[in-house]
Amino acid sequence: MTHGPLVDPAELPGWLAPLVRATGEVDADAWRRVTGGRGATRDAAVLVLFGETDEHGPDLLFQLRAESGGSHSGQVAFPGGSAEPGDGGPVATALREAVEETGLDPAGVVPAALLPQVVVPVSGFRVTPVLGWWRDPSDVRAVDPAESQAVARIPLAHLADPANRFMVTSPGSRFTGPAFSAPGMLIWGFTAGLLTAVLHAGGWERPWDTGDVRDLSAAWRAVGSTGAEV
Repeated sequence: MTHGPLVDPAELPGWLAPLVRATGEVDADAWRRVTGGRGATRDAAVLVLFGETDEHGPDLLFQLRAESGGSHSGQVAFPGGSAEPGDGGPVATALREAVEETGLDPAGVVPAALLPQVVVPVSGFRVTPVLGWWRDPSDVRAVDPAESQAVARIPLAHLADPANRFMVTSPGSRFTGPAFSAPGMLIWGFTAGLLTAVLHAGGWERPWDTGDVRDLSAAWRAVGSTGAEV
């Protein structure tokens, strides 16, 4: 299976089921045309993990990468990374990486669906997004300071709020794309693009000002970080 539900959507919370159903209706060829396809040499996977709390409702798990100087240094990302020979597929890759990066207990995660691979030219990865339902949440943390600065659960309501959405552009490159602000974090690049698609497919997207275009470096400074440029 290249994409689609891995479980019966009826077994999931009512707010998550429509998104999982929608993964089976994605036009993979159109998806690849939009996301690109040249230069990728390595397989990878990310865990798009949905949880829920009484305090703020549905949320998503993110990590803030360490300021390592790499292509994704200082960026907010979904847990994930490159595939290893013994993984046996993207679900295993996503869960293994999430455990290594956040310390979560994989026994509490229900792999719910796959999205088609997305090519990330800057790193040369073919990334498979794995949607997960955090049925039994466990404590999480930044396990290795060399890889991550922090781990955070961000409410869907915050991410979908038009006040927290804008576009960023990087002078000197041709990059312009969506971004999200969160406390102490700027979500942009691949993660913001994937998050935008997820919000749309799940029916959570609200009209927002795509004409609000901000300089990427200035947006980084606004959250107190320098980050990696494209």
